[in-house]
Order: sequence, then structure tokens, then C-alpha cells
Amino acid sequence: MTDTTTIDVPGYKAGTWVLDPAHSEVGFVVRHMMISKVRGHFDIKSATLTAPENPLEASLTAQVDATSLSTKDEGRDAHLRSADFFDVENYPTIDFVSTGVRIEKGEFLVDGDLTIHGTTKPVTFDVDFGGFGSDPWGNYKAGATAKTVINREDFGLTWNAALETGGVLVGKDVTIELDLQGAHQA
Repeated sequence: MTDTTTIDVPGYKAGTWVLDPAHSEVGFVVRHMMISKVRGHFDIKSATLTAPENPLEASLTAQVDATSLSTKDEGRDAHLRSADFFDVENYPTIDFVSTGVRIEKGEFLVDGDLTIHGTTKPVTFDVDFGGFGSDPWGNYKAGATAKTVINREDFGLTWNAALETGGVLVGKDVTIELDLQGAHQA
């Protein structure tokens, strides 16, 4: 049976929306030594939202530049780019393709397939819309944030080191945080 649910999103326009990389970022947070957190980010190469009249039928494809990884520590960044983690020489991008959009308990959710390190797994992003508006140059923009938590080991990122005090150097759970702005194309 086809879901005929529709929603009204004030300011929403059907058409194609293209990501503005200068105003967008993919961030991540992971436990370090079990006592603190390390934050980092990636640059987004591209993202396109195809938006039909019903927002719940929208689809999204996005590609992140894995080589752009930055945690503000060159030594750590080089290790994360190496074959121990992201292996950016063989897997230079991180890809996302949506498989559905839904509202659950008042929350806007985007389901999709996330590919990291050559492994694809389903994920769900909790999305919060910032709104819509025109910039001073007449471009119609939309803003949103989104968040999900993944287990990095599910994507083949299994490197770790045991600590003398017990535990491990790098946590398994990684929070992915998106800050997004897109422009309506037509």
C-alpha cells in the first residue's frame, strides 16, 4: 500500500536544491581514551535534494571528500586518512543516498544508505529545519541540521589500541553532525 501522507512545510518549494558547500559541513565526534571527545569535520563535495510537491517523497544524494578530514592535529589526521582508518587512497569519498523520508513522534527523519570505507549500511538522520529565505542576491535558500550515531566498526574502521588504565583509545560510537544550506534551482 502506498503511503499518501503529505505535510505542509511553510516556505518549502518543489524542485531541485543544490548544497552550498561554503555554508555546509559534516562534523563528527568520537570518544578519545574513554575520558574526552575528539571533534573533526569533512568538506562536502556535492549534495542534491530532489523535492517533489510532497516533502515526504524527497530524495537526497550526497558525497563527502574523505581526504578533507580535519581534527586540528596533522599527525592524527594523517593516521585517520591512512589504511588503519578511512584509507582515503582507496576510498576517497563517503556517500549517502536517501531511501525514505518520514515523520515519527513529531521528528523529521531521513533514512538512507551510508557508504564509508567501501561498506554500505542503513542509517537514519534526525533532521531539524532552520527555515527558508532569500539572500541579498535573490537566491532562495534552505537551512537544516541533521544528526545520527553510527558504530564505526560496522564500516570496517576497527583500528584501536588498548590503554594501560583499561579501555581503548578510540570509541566505537561516532556522532555525525550535519550543518547544511542549499539553494533552490528550479
